[in-house]
Order: sequence, then C-alpha cells, then structure tokens
Amino acid sequence: MARVIIVIMLLMGAAAGGVLYYQQVYAYYEEVAFSADAVLLTSVSTGQAEPIVVDSFDAIDAISSPLRYRACFETPLSQAMLTETYVIVDAPEPRVAPGWFDCFDAAQIGADLQSEAIAFMGIENVEYGIDRIVAIYPDGRGFAWHQINACGEVVFDGNRPPDDCPPIPESSQ
Repeated sequence: MARVIIVIMLLMGAAAGGVLYYQQVYAYYEEVAFSADAVLLTSVSTGQAEPIVVDSFDAIDAISSPLRYRACFETPLSQAMLTETYVIVDAPEPRVAPGWFDCFDAAQIGADLQSEAIAFMGIENVEYGIDRIVAIYPDGRGFAWHQINACGEVVFDGNRPPDDCPPIPESSQ
C-alpha cells in the first residue's frame, strides 16, 4: 500500500512539474501581428517614438508579464542614419526568449552589443517602468525586447520613485 501511495505522489509531482514547465515556456505566449508601426524608435529631436521600415517581422508577447515581449525583424536603414536620428541606449540587457522562438538568441545579441550591434530606445515606459529596447546590426537584422528601467527598478522594489520619474499610474498603485 505504501508503494502505491509513493507512486501516486511521484506521478502527481511529475504532472504538476510538467504543467508548470508548459505554463512558463508555452502557455501564455501569443504571436504579435505585423503592423505599420511594429517597430518604433525614439527620435532624438522630438523625443517621440516613430515607426521605422521593417521586413520579416516575427514577434511574441504574453499577457502574464510585460517582460515577455521579443521580436526579430530586418530593416533597410543603416546604423549611421539610425544613430544620428534615434536615441541610443547605454545599458541594454537582452532577455532570454523561450527555446522555441529560435530567431532570438539573447546571449548572442548581448555579446554583439559589445561590438557590432547598437541598441536604441524603442518606447520608453511602454508600461510603467518597462522600456522596449531595439538592437540593430550593420546588416539590418534587428531584435527587440522589454527591460525594466531605472524608475521601474525602484518602484517594483516597493520604494517611492525618484523625482525625475513619471508619476505612477493609478492602476499600478
């Protein structure tokens, strides 16, 4: 009888682990539809996010977390033009994508940001405390992800935002 109980407990643990794995890796992700403003970069002159020309857009997002957005695309725009026109990000940190979204390799993008790729501000505070970062390679390949900004780090730790941060939306308090 004890063996039956042990086997049942092991099977229940394995099933729960399988469900948890599925929820983390597959369950909440949805494909993002392509639109004319699929990739936006923040203009140096206006401070507003503007669409850029992109091809081969592939993106995923999830309602379970604002940090789950990932995108891969191509653009005919040169890095030289982009660096003169759009805001460059100093400390980009690509987030790891699910293994099945194979166009996005966070480790490779992170390494390439040290040498050849350039990170731009896509949309600042796409959600409070979360920025969309866009990396562009010299050959036109591009990748986008969400990362926590300085205001988000402070607020998500339960502290009051610094004076230079935007006010916290009512829905987040």
